[in-house]
Amino acid sequence: MRKIFVFIITTIMVSNIFAQDSFIIISKQDMKLRRYDFNGNVIEEYPIACGRNYGNKKRRGDNKTPEGVFTVQQIQNASAWTHDFGDGKGQIKNAYGQYFIRLKTGFQGIGIHGTHAPESVGMRATEGCIRLRNEDLLSLVKNVKIAMVVIITASAEDVLADYKAKASNP
Repeated sequence: MRKIFVFIITTIMVSNIFAQDSFIIISKQDMKLRRYDFNGNVIEEYPIACGRNYGNKKRRGDNKTPEGVFTVQQIQNASAWTHDFGDGKGQIKNAYGQYFIRLKTGFQGIGIHGTHAPESVGMRATEGCIRLRNEDLLSLVKNVKIAMVVIITASAEDVLADYKAKASNP
């Protein structure tokens, strides 16, 4: 694990893609979001919820969280946003918490945000986004910048789900 971490840090530093003072790694295995400095020290760590279905995101609506190296595209005030989760409750006010940190993933509408359901954090419960408790989001957003690197890593179950899907569709 340490070799992979050193490789990631070295790749980011050597390529000098973004002049940032920190970056984020989201682990679907640990169900944690961690912000690191470029010396590899954890600065912040928060529990997350991610896509309810296992595997890497392939298409809109598959309820999977994308895996890979992404960047922060926008930080939006989401306090007035609503969302219908299709559970019969209709539009939910403040469904995303105060902010939506939009990620450039190749899929529309993927980001890091708060929640109206804090009990869901720590579970596979989202439509593909990364969900934080609202107080954690407020702490994190103070240190997030446009173009910041965000790495989302797979869990063992995600890898297995992708393998099974590929094997059944040669």
